[in-house]
Amino acid sequence: MIVLAPAWSPTISLLLLLLFSPGLCGTPDCSFRHSPISSTFADKIRKLSDYLLQDYPVTVASNLLDDKFCGAFWRLVLAQRWMGQLKTVAGSQMQILLEAVDTEIHFVTLCALQPLPSCLRFVQTNISHLLQDTSEQLVALKPWITRWNFSRCLELQCQPDSSTLLPSMSPLALGATALPAPQASLLLLLLLLLLPVALVLLAAAWCLDWPRRRRRTPYAGEQKRSRRSHHCGVAGHRAVRTEPVEALSLLLP
Repeated sequence: MIVLAPAWSPTISLLLLLLFSPGLCGTPDCSFRHSPISSTFADKIRKLSDYLLQDYPVTVASNLLDDKFCGAFWRLVLAQRWMGQLKTVAGSQMQILLEAVDTEIHFVTLCALQPLPSCLRFVQTNISHLLQDTSEQLVALKPWITRWNFSRCLELQCQPDSSTLLPSMSPLALGATALPAPQASLLLLLLLLLLPVALVLLAAAWCLDWPRRRRRTPYAGEQKRSRRSHHCGVAGHRAVRTEPVEALSLLLP
């Protein structure tokens, strides 16, 4: 019995190779078998620091998470970005010095780094501070660069916002200590308690003042009657005053 093998075309073979190749599957591996940090990195950084202006302004992250495992790696990521930017504007001599320093920290770009988080805040500093910090991070990372896998350091992280943090307390301390209520809540509660009392006092004052206003302010009919009686009284008074005058005129010839 003859079994015919399927005729694999070169295109299908290439697609299968790309699909099952372990190096192309996007595995977030970030480890180094051989140390990419040379033994002369301090001299290269010193030469660049001597050539550059000490007050050249750069920026550093002020709220980068102080992680014991990834902290040095993250700071080198940010320093390498500055080296790349400086090389685009530097002269020929400075480019040589920048390239020498960039070679020492370029290994961080071999990992699948994520974009910088939007929570990072940057402050301005001098280039000398950046280079000194870069040298310190290389010193701290050099003994572990071939032992650790930095796959969990591919995304830079920020420090938690201090306004959202609460001091950690034990359950007994939480039960024994009551958090003070905000001042605004106390004022609102006081107003709510005093509002019914104020309404009762206002109603009582209005009820007590009502008979006085009623006696002081006559109705419309009473106003008309009082006006009529006033006019009648004035007319009668005038008639009484005119009667003696008429009688006197009758007695005179």
